[in-house]
This record gives sequence, C-alpha cells and structure tokens, in this order.
Amino acid sequence: MTRVIGLISGTSVDGIDAALVDVVGSQTDLKIQLLAGQTFLYSPDLRSQILSVCGGAALSMAQLAALDDAIAQEFATAALTIQAKYDRAELIGSHGQTVYHRPALKGEMGYSLQLGRGALIAALTGITTVSNFRSADIAAGGQGAPLVPIVDAFLLAQPNLNLCIQNLGGIGNVTYLPSRENSPLKDKSVVSHWGDGILGWDTGPANSLLDLAVQHFSGGTKTCDEGGAGAALGTPCQALVEAWLQQEFFLEKPPKSTGRELFGVDYFNRCLVEASDYKLSPADVLATLTELTVASIVHSYQTFLPQMPDRVLLCGGGSHNLYLKSRLQAQLHSVQVLTTSEAGLNVDFKEAIAFAVLAHWRLQGIPGNLPQVTGASAPVLLGEINSCG
Repeated sequence: MTRVIGLISGTSVDGIDAALVDVVGSQTDLKIQLLAGQTFLYSPDLRSQILSVCGGAALSMAQLAALDDAIAQEFATAALTIQAKYDRAELIGSHGQTVYHRPALKGEMGYSLQLGRGALIAALTGITTVSNFRSADIAAGGQGAPLVPIVDAFLLAQPNLNLCIQNLGGIGNVTYLPSRENSPLKDKSVVSHWGDGILGWDTGPANSLLDLAVQHFSGGTKTCDEGGAGAALGTPCQALVEAWLQQEFFLEKPPKSTGRELFGVDYFNRCLVEASDYKLSPADVLATLTELTVASIVHSYQTFLPQMPDRVLLCGGGSHNLYLKSRLQAQLHSVQVLTTSEAGLNVDFKEAIAFAVLAHWRLQGIPGNLPQVTGASAPVLLGEINSCG
C-alpha cells in the first residue's frame, strides 16, 4: 500500500483539488481508498493572474517565475494540509495548473504548460513529487490529454455495460469504456484486447463559457451558475446552438484536446455578439451555452463512438449543475445519466485521485498514457520524479 496525495487545478481555475488516497496494487488489481478530499480556493488576486495568463496576457520571465512559484507554494500548502490528521504520505502526484495548451495538429508537435513546479513542491513538503505529466506523451507525438481514461478503465469499468465517463470541468472530456464481457481482466492478453477499445477525447466547453457568462452578467460578483439555476430560467436558442456546433473543433476526429485558448474570453465574446442578434436575455444566454455543452457531448458520442453507451457517469464541478444534467438526460433519451459517486468514485476528487494513481504507476515503471486516446506513438512513462532530498 502507498499513501499518495493527488493534486490538480483544472481549466475552471476554481482552486486546487487535493485527494489523500491509499493505493494498492498496480493495474488489474488496482484499489484505492479516499481518506480525505478538499478543494483549496485560490485567492482572488492569484486566480485573476492565472485567468489573465490563460487568456493570453503577456508576462516577463520574472513575472512567469513568480507566478510559477506562487502556484507551487499553494499546491504544497494544500498537500501539507490535506494530510495533517493522517500518517504522512509517501508520494505526491501533482498535475499543476495548466496555463497554455496547444494540441498536436497536422503533424506538428503539441505543447502544454502546467505551472506549480514539482521540485519546489517536493522541497516544501519533504515528499517525493511526480509532476509535468503531459510532456512525455507530447514528446511521443500525442496531445498530452486526456490522461485520465486509463485510470478510469481500472477503477470504473463494468462487466456488462458500455460506459462513458464524462468529466465536466472548464473543458469537458470523455472516457469510453467498453463492456468487459464478464472478463475478470486477470489475463494479460485479455487486458490488452479489451484495453484497445478504450477511447477518450475532449468534447469541448463544459463550464468555461458558462462561468464567463455568469461573471459578465453579475458584474464579477458571481463565478458560476450554481446548480444551473440561472440557465433553468431561460430558453435555449437552438438556431445558435446548431450554428456553434459547426465550429471546426466539434467536427474534428479524435484524438483531440482543447482548452481556454479556443473556448475562452474571445470565443465567449463572439457568442455574446451573436446572441444579441436574437435579443436573448441573460438567462437565455446561459441556457443556450448550457445547451451547447450538452449538444457537443451528444454529438461527440453519436459521431465518434462505436456505439452509444448504456450509462454515462458524470464527474467534475459541472456534475452538480442540475439543469445541465437534466438536459443531457433528455438528449440521451434511454441512456442512464448518473455520477461517478454513484459508482463508488468521488465525483469532486476523481481527477485528483487519477493523478495520485498516475504518480504511483510512474514509480512502478508503468506507462500512464493510452496511444489511441492521445495519439502518441507508444505507451510512455508519465511525469518527472522530483526527490525531496
């Protein structure tokens, strides 16, 4: 058994999700126990700085270094706090804070930058830290994202159900897990054959545009449409949704990934201008942006999956958006929409748990990417190991 802390701050930039977990086994025998989970909010000033950089603001090298250090210090504090009431963790898996993501396109290598350097986290906590998970996959020709599908496979796959694990962070991403057809997955050849059917990609915006809309309409006093209450008061404009779905990203075949570089402030401002042509109220805009998230997910499934899933398990902050969930259920008809918590994996800390597992695999020498998901040329070890001494 290894006690590991998983740390991540996603594209919503809400704060640092920290999970303290006991990890047992490797892959086919993988088991985890979540001991503690907590979200550590960024200060308004630090969050503003991060969002500014994600939006393309220029920084001097000195400013970039200072921001990198500030984020690392916040991550280290989260790691120390989450384990304060428990025996000391042996390992940290830190995804860091993504501030720039350029997907690999048309034969050109991608690039992805996560701030919050692992070496400083290791020094401040005294705990070996695995970080910079995306770079090895990108060097192998991959997108560097999504990285969680392989962890989903060993924690959530079901014998007789085809599943979609739909993460609803700032950006949405899906893991498709084919039914294991009653296989216990103890035979390596069975694992390999079944694993080839695992798929995953980014589906498009989840909360990123919704959060920007709420901030815009509230004058900055609110950061999200809590529970989808605002959108529930509006009526979605289907003509706009259909027009927005013609955006190139939605039509592109996987492997694919995206971020705020595409679905950020500029994209939202264009949406706002187009919404004004239809004289939409703020609630209507929220409903329409929510419908875009729903429609992009359903379109992804219908277009790129070998078959529709039997069940969808939601996770991430957007899983608490009851209006979004109800619209997704309506559009998926007979496909059951639940959350990963209902399948035994905490809906709020699943991503942090995943990076704890990826760090555990890194020290075991187990590759952590799926080439058919990221587009990498081969399975590779993910993450740089930063020793504490």
